[in-house]
Amino acid sequence: MLAYLRKQMTAALEARAALKTEMDSVLTAPKAENRNPSDDEAVQFAEKRDAVKAKDVEIEELSAKIKDLEEDEKREQRAAQILAEHGQAGERRERVQVTSEPETYRKGGQTSYFRDLFRAQVNGNREAVERLSRNDREVMEKRAGVTTVDGAGGEFVPPLWMVNDYMALARAGRVAADRLRSMPLPSGTDSINLPKVATGTATAQQTTQNTAVQNTDATTSSVTASVVTIAGQQVISQQALDQSPINLDAILLADLAADYAVKLDTFALSNNAANKRGLLAVPGLNAITYTDATPTVGELYPKVADGIQQVHTGRFMPADTILMHPRRWAWFTAQLDTAGRPLVVPVANMPQNVLAAMGDVISEGFVGTLQGLPVYVDPNIPTNNGAGTNEDQVLILRADDVLLFEGSPQAEAFRETKADQLSVLLRFYNYAAIHSERYPKSISVISGTGLTPPAF
Repeated sequence: MLAYLRKQMTAALEARAALKTEMDSVLTAPKAENRNPSDDEAVQFAEKRDAVKAKDVEIEELSAKIKDLEEDEKREQRAAQILAEHGQAGERRERVQVTSEPETYRKGGQTSYFRDLFRAQVNGNREAVERLSRNDREVMEKRAGVTTVDGAGGEFVPPLWMVNDYMALARAGRVAADRLRSMPLPSGTDSINLPKVATGTATAQQTTQNTAVQNTDATTSSVTASVVTIAGQQVISQQALDQSPINLDAILLADLAADYAVKLDTFALSNNAANKRGLLAVPGLNAITYTDATPTVGELYPKVADGIQQVHTGRFMPADTILMHPRRWAWFTAQLDTAGRPLVVPVANMPQNVLAAMGDVISEGFVGTLQGLPVYVDPNIPTNNGAGTNEDQVLILRADDVLLFEGSPQAEAFRETKADQLSVLLRFYNYAAIHSERYPKSISVISGTGLTPPAF
């Protein structure tokens, strides 16, 4: 089959070269006579040009088929080599079963997700559609909790490696979002409503026997999370899709996904709109003010304790997370006691009587513990709060009480709107919703003039 396709490819290339020569020859006389082509010559030229384009499509399809068969042939050769290396003369050879195959689109692979996306949506290329469909099955089978939602028939789920990077890895830009309880976004809805007990029942000591007992009816309400769309686009040239020696997937998808992570984290932290409020904008949260012209870690320390106890007494459950800006944690680690010893020291030093313990030295993510709770630094925490627009904030929360709904990222390719400049518009988007107002007392926020830019 491979040899047959290669012969077809050779014949197609030769036929295209002959058509191109014939097309150019139509214009030989007009150029020599310095005139415009006649009507007959213009018709002949258009026919030859269309034939060349048709041959280009045939060559492209043959090239894709040859590449796929070459990959299959290489896999078969590797399997045969393994059998040859491990088989022993006179011994029974075990039947080989294929228990797993390489993912359709993988880092460093030969197939390009965006190139196939373009071919499938614009040209209807059968092989590209099959690879995209196979990729969709791989993603859904390996990530059962992820679903495609609100789709409209033209989208495909980006490759599994990209979905895993964006969902599972501690990528830049979504530290706070990754601490919240992650939920798959339900399909077919633009809002998620959850019932809530507004006021509860009651009990009381019975006055005397055979008298009425306490009777208080519970009341209910609901909280709503509106679904938002986070999207981005990239325009690339047709030449880059067709002729680039490298797959652009790793560059474009990683960049779009990284920026999506930043925007999602900012949404989870700071968004201030009804039914989609971020952690810092929840009405009724535990607000703690730290006012100090010459702040010290020793003075901030009891404010953290206050934030923890307010979660205890308002939610009746313990907090599990402290979030702060990297500059605030750096300020913690820079503080010394009266003997010049650091108040925050690495756990490896087996510290005694320390204010906090330092974990990994990183710019975002888990960095240590403070008052028994893990501390996470997140650069997306705003640093422009307060009257001087220069304050950051410290969050203490029970992160498991906050629900963050996400769908699967979607990608599309469009040629029509950019056809006049031989460009393709690639679009990336996803849907998300946050339920941050279920338990406002699960969140404590420390703010004030004591959290202006620290001095080192």
